[in-house]
Amino acid sequence: MASHAIEVKNLYKIFGPNGRAFVDQVKAGLGKAELNEKHGHVLGLQDINISMPAGGIMVVMGLSGSGKSTLIRHINRLIDPTAGEVLYDGVDICKMNENDLREFRRHKTAMVFQKFALLPHRTVIENTIYGLEIQGVDRTESQKRARGWIERVGLKGFENHYPNQLSGGMQQRVGLARALTNDADILLMDEAYSALDPLIRVDMQTVLLDLQKELKKTVVFITHDLDEALRLGDKIAILRDGRVVQQGSGQEIVLHPADDYITAFVKEVNRGRVINVETIMHPISGQPTGMPITTGTVLEHAARQMTANNITTAHVVDAAGRPVGAIDLASIISAMVTPTTHLKAA
Repeated sequence: MASHAIEVKNLYKIFGPNGRAFVDQVKAGLGKAELNEKHGHVLGLQDINISMPAGGIMVVMGLSGSGKSTLIRHINRLIDPTAGEVLYDGVDICKMNENDLREFRRHKTAMVFQKFALLPHRTVIENTIYGLEIQGVDRTESQKRARGWIERVGLKGFENHYPNQLSGGMQQRVGLARALTNDADILLMDEAYSALDPLIRVDMQTVLLDLQKELKKTVVFITHDLDEALRLGDKIAILRDGRVVQQGSGQEIVLHPADDYITAFVKEVNRGRVINVETIMHPISGQPTGMPITTGTVLEHAARQMTANNITTAHVVDAAGRPVGAIDLASIISAMVTPTTHLKAA
């Protein structure tokens, strides 16, 4: 199934009975606090412009109240915008009529919630086929698809269990299987792993990354955790008070924080798990030396490979195996522990 990018353009959301009347004033500089105090309206989103990569994972992160959950609910129009556009395959979701919106929700989007949102009176397989039932898919075909995805997320043998018989991590696997069974282009994940214990959370991140290598869904993932954002996101947008403070790759954000707010976010990040070897490599002088390390390898993995092979230099190769640069262990260690804002993010 071909994936299409999601384009969010000039999106505003003002909560209140007369939100549209204040859009121009907000554009002219009316702040969130003043809007609330003087006019009794709440500024949820302000001039959001994000291009979400087709077939990739777009992470939207921020602290509580930043607007990230409000934003994701515009993509399947659980919330209507005050102004702006949300385009998918060139069509403005915000202008869809009732019938088109219903079909879009049924066939193009699927959502995974923080609190699992499983039906307690239905078994694992009955929860998993719920979306297909709504679509009118034959029950035999629905169960066949559902069993396949239940197995893929690691729940084979639990098809007839009820949610209250499962751990939190297992319940979230059911939620993921239900979303994938719908075979929707867009997978919306709103704080999907935030309620899980840390180890289970990392395990579920791995499940998503492994599945995404094959499925290439357009995933919009909401989180307040920067480590999770950096691990999952092909692109990251950081929100504060309803505005995008910075967006880009994990490397771009870690290496070039836009302001003090982002700098505070990335201060404690393990840089070795974010920065790629091509960011710190230097030109090859003469013949390549040491072992080859593929572009896209993070510094931590490169250091482990070189240490395991008892070498201090290596050369970086592209996907075709062509040498494109050289690295050394001292430079890797330095970049992992020292701010490297002078480097160019790949």
